[in-house]
Amino acid sequence: MANSAQKKQTPDNNTSFKESVTTYFKGVKAEWGKISWPQKNQIIFETGVVLFVVIAFTIIVYLMDIIFKGILGLLPH
Repeated sequence: MANSAQKKQTPDNNTSFKESVTTYFKGVKAEWGKISWPQKNQIIFETGVVLFVVIAFTIIVYLMDIIFKGILGLLPH
């Protein structure tokens, strides 16, 4: 019987779902204004660096694959 009394909630103690969602989106809007967006030049430069590193590592792994395949090809079966 104590459980049923604890489960019963009064509307005064809880905010409605609509109020909770509204409060959440007001907080999102406030935080969105605090974001420091990078300049276009910085984005282009950093994208170029990422592409260079990805291409460089791809080439390195490919060359290592060729080298190891050649070395393993010398071993007798």
